[in-house]
Amino acid sequence: METRVAGERALLTGIGISAVGIGMYVPFSLVFFHHVTGLSFALVGLVMTVTGVAGLTVMPLAGSAVDRFGAKRVNLVLYGIRALGFALYPFAGPLPAFAAVALVTALADRSFSVVQQSLIGEVARGAARDRLQASTRALQNAGMGAGALLVSGVLALWGTGGFTYTAWGNALAFALAGLLVSRVRPVRPVRDTATGSAGRAPAGYRMVLRDRPFLGLTAANFLTALGYSALSVLFPLYLSTWLAAPDSLTGAAFTVNTVLCAGVGVLIAGRVRRSGARRTRSAALGALLFAAAFVGQIVLGTLRPGQSVTLVALLVIVVVYTLGELVHSPSGGALSVSAAPEPVRGRYLATYQLSYSLASALAPSLFTSLLAVDGRLPWAVLTVAALGAALALVRLEPHLPAEAVHAEPPVTTAPRTPVPAAA
Repeated sequence: METRVAGERALLTGIGISAVGIGMYVPFSLVFFHHVTGLSFALVGLVMTVTGVAGLTVMPLAGSAVDRFGAKRVNLVLYGIRALGFALYPFAGPLPAFAAVALVTALADRSFSVVQQSLIGEVARGAARDRLQASTRALQNAGMGAGALLVSGVLALWGTGGFTYTAWGNALAFALAGLLVSRVRPVRPVRDTATGSAGRAPAGYRMVLRDRPFLGLTAANFLTALGYSALSVLFPLYLSTWLAAPDSLTGAAFTVNTVLCAGVGVLIAGRVRRSGARRTRSAALGALLFAAAFVGQIVLGTLRPGQSVTLVALLVIVVVYTLGELVHSPSGGALSVSAAPEPVRGRYLATYQLSYSLASALAPSLFTSLLAVDGRLPWAVLTVAALGAALALVRLEPHLPAEAVHAEPPVTTAPRTPVPAAA
């Protein structure tokens, strides 16, 4: 039976509540901030772009803060900043005030993924990390879907003025999530046998840059992260331009992806975990499923069948893509957390999370440029990237720590002692 994490229910409940808050504004971000502040769409878009880029620059600092103060403390500070930021948005009408609040909130938002991954490493060991990774992803998908439905109901009742109530509801969600996460108890750090203490890292990011296997793991994740961006960035453009399909199919694809992630994500991750598969190989399997879905898009874009066949084929492709996401995400996340040395886990995970951020920033320009040449070309590039990630994960396996590769320590049998023959 798997060991439960102290305060696990409170941690997951807090993650789910904060995901509801995120879902209340992310799908409507431009419209949301336009109505909350009264500023033009152009100004809101400019501020969001500038503050988002600025947020990337503090991710290394967030990693250092985690190593210095602990992931739980930094996590609570970020929840507090996000709660305060959304509480202040309705009062931040002038451009300087909005820019200031947006900057501080963006710094907390961008750093949050680093801190949350570090928190999972701080409170869980072994297979419990994989379970928390899967549960977190399922709750985030379910929570964001619920948040989007909730804000739709608020707007139906109160019109655009409901965005103000949504901002305050969002602040309340982050505050409540922080209160729940405060009940989580970190696992005691592994003590150094030589010094008798947990100790601190002898070096900062220089240690990360010297760790070539971990940098290889980060590079492999960048290749896979491009695939994660495909559904939200490339898929809608591909449907409307190359396949000339109705835009409603995009909504159907997102619905299938969200329902599967929220409904069966934990079950699939549990099946993978109980199979005893190595994290590197299950993450590689997820990348191969991504590649299969991308090849399916190439075939569909070449044949271009009728609308009914296209609809069925697209839904099958989305299911395969989502299965890849559900297999890769828990194993890949736990692999990165467990491969990071405990005293510098924050710095390691800040480096790892930059691969996601870089892929998200690069994806729009990369996909649109390739799509302008041929609609199948971006899927071909993504196929090669996914296959390269799978190969890299398998090749890196011998060079990564055993506790990172295996969710549970491999069982070793002692060599049998030969029995002397009877005289």
